[in-house]
Amino acid sequence: MQIKITFDVPHPPLIVPLHYNRIVQGFIYNHLDEQLATFLHEEGWRDGKRRLPLFVFSRLFGAFVRRKGYLHFRDQVRLYVASPATEMLSSFVSGLVRAGEVHLDGRNLFVHSVEVLQEQPLSRPLRLEALSPITVYSTLKTPDGRTKTYYYAPQEVEFGQQVLMNLQRKIRAWTGEATSPEGATFRPVKVSNRNLVVARYKGTLIKGWTGIYELDAPEPYLRMALDAGLGAKNSQGFGFVTVWKPRKIPHGSTEETEK
Repeated sequence: MQIKITFDVPHPPLIVPLHYNRIVQGFIYNHLDEQLATFLHEEGWRDGKRRLPLFVFSRLFGAFVRRKGYLHFRDQVRLYVASPATEMLSSFVSGLVRAGEVHLDGRNLFVHSVEVLQEQPLSRPLRLEALSPITVYSTLKTPDGRTKTYYYAPQEVEFGQQVLMNLQRKIRAWTGEATSPEGATFRPVKVSNRNLVVARYKGTLIKGWTGIYELDAPEPYLRMALDAGLGAKNSQGFGFVTVWKPRKIPHGSTEETEK
């Protein structure tokens, strides 16, 4: 399930640092039931030794100006959150509604609206728009014995392979069943160097990619992509995707847009 929360900025602007993933992640945890927050943070759903919190959130959307490493938002700010665990989303929304006035990085916000995005029948292939960057990486050993993190680009074969393997792990952790990808593919449709995002989380630089992608896979894979995100580090604000809907612009052409 996906939800969209719109916040009013009572005394604009809302100022957040350019690298705000950890701030938004903390904001979400702080408005969850304490036991649920502890479960997601320390346990989550398991696939072998892997711990999967199984939730994802988008970037912040709204009119803003960038100044000296900070984003200045005016009027309203929108945030998308998704999870296959509806109790997680219900707890988050309840926490926001009870609070009324909430605080993001010390700034006051009011909850303007909460919208549950309608789930529609999904058919393959499905085109998806990344509302937060998709990150895919491997940890490699260098010749001198050090470890190195290599981030894949969408044009590399490993990018799509790892996205599909990651979805398979999420499905297995959530359902307890192994679901074959049955010849599934994941490929970039409209991705350029402008879609590369370098974010900093707890002092570590993370590379990810926004853009438009096509996922051709069985329905459980399509649903899990929307509910838990694509790629790695979803609970840190990476890999939130939504069904892409082209928007008409003059002369009959189309362009992608955040919903």
